[in-house]
Amino acid sequence: MNVELKNIHKHFGKTYANKGINLVIQSGTIQGILGENGAGKSTLMKVLSGFIQADPGGEIILDRKSVVIQSPADAIHVGVGMLHQDPLDFPPMRVLDNFLLGRSGGLFPNRASARQDFTNLATQFDFSLDPDNYVDALTVGERQQLEIIRLLWMGARVLILDEPTTGISASQKQKLFATLKKLAEQGMTIIFVSHKLEDVEFLCNQVAVLRAGELVGEMKPPFDTAKLVEMMFGKVVTLGERQPAKTGDTVLSLQDISLEDVRLKIKNVSLDLRAGEVVGLAGLEGSGQGMFIRACAGLVRPVGGKVLLKGKDLTGKPYHAFKHDGVNFLPAARLEEGLVPGLSLTDHFVLAEEPKGVFIDRAAGQKLAEDRIKSFNIRGTPTSTVESLSGGNQQRAELALLQTPLSLVLLEHPTRGLDIESVIYIWSKLKDRCKQDGAAIIFISSDLEEVLQYSDRLLVFFSGKVSEPIDAATTTVEQLGQLIGGKGWPQKGGSNA
Repeated sequence: MNVELKNIHKHFGKTYANKGINLVIQSGTIQGILGENGAGKSTLMKVLSGFIQADPGGEIILDRKSVVIQSPADAIHVGVGMLHQDPLDFPPMRVLDNFLLGRSGGLFPNRASARQDFTNLATQFDFSLDPDNYVDALTVGERQQLEIIRLLWMGARVLILDEPTTGISASQKQKLFATLKKLAEQGMTIIFVSHKLEDVEFLCNQVAVLRAGELVGEMKPPFDTAKLVEMMFGKVVTLGERQPAKTGDTVLSLQDISLEDVRLKIKNVSLDLRAGEVVGLAGLEGSGQGMFIRACAGLVRPVGGKVLLKGKDLTGKPYHAFKHDGVNFLPAARLEEGLVPGLSLTDHFVLAEEPKGVFIDRAAGQKLAEDRIKSFNIRGTPTSTVESLSGGNQQRAELALLQTPLSLVLLEHPTRGLDIESVIYIWSKLKDRCKQDGAAIIFISSDLEEVLQYSDRLLVFFSGKVSEPIDAATTTVEQLGQLIGGKGWPQKGGSNA
């Protein structure tokens, strides 16, 4: 399906999200949409997919026919489906029930027929999805796979993917890219929204770059990376040199910690984490790092061993006890666990502070929100609801909620959805907080370069095994990739540091 966007404008109050965008995408093309956070990428795609409506005057043309799209139902009816940064599924429900959502067919759909269609589509793309499994047991990558085949089943001929490679493993990304190439070969139009240059350059047939709501340029292979970066930011941006930590006293001491859930067990892990230090956790999704970081927050109770925070035994204590002693956990699922949809930025900042008296001081809350918005460069206003923000700005809002003082910061994919300039900015803020409070950081990331750039030491997870701590400065991406894949492990068992 050929797609043409003509003179698309969109305002959100005083914010001008899209400014007269004109774009033509041919059928069978994988079109990259590149830009920094807040550039207008997601807004443009939400206009095309019916989640929001553009200002009057623009036009959407599909196969040379002008269409009016006022809702996601309208969009899928004309063949446009969108896979969002945060999957729009229902985790407490089964996979097959989620697959059926939005499909016409009355109150009692033909489940046997739907199950067969589901199995056929999953087999076609080599997806290992059990229709009877619950969605909350799936990884982010598997939830993406479910949404892709659901949209295809509903008749999508244009498939929009918004930052689909954040929070998924390298193997899942490889499978996703293979799926998208197969769909394009079948004549589908793929629109791939990202801030990751390497993903766009590897996958896309052409790229459009947005900056501050405007289409500033387009490019076809061979791609000039430096030129793309300059178009995105208006300047050249580099990561800079690694900044090793100046460490202090022990903040967190794990002594022979053992953890288990229905999927896997982790045995006898020991780690001493010092003030100012950053430890990165790397591994395929579901290898145990998520359970490990939650145990450090008091969200998962160890089945053996001790957790000491600055010498205080918190083993078996709830998260609130950990938080009271300066432990903050920022989950990857922003709108499910980290933020509260429907509440404004001011509401969030007020709720995150210790209460001062019985009544809320709204004026003080407004001032606090203005300060945090400015400090963390959030593109929004104190009255903006968190769900109205772009994914990158939601991440900045989460980071702005960190309490004072801090002892330990635990982060799942802290720069998920952020462009390179924002990544540098956020890590500088995090490291400043470590220096200011004498805090330490443990973080999970699927971006191996980020893990190596910002960690002092690494722990690698593979099927419940945990490596000895590894010096990040002397480790290469290739070595880390092999360990993540289960190769080059010097010994079995736990970790001691």
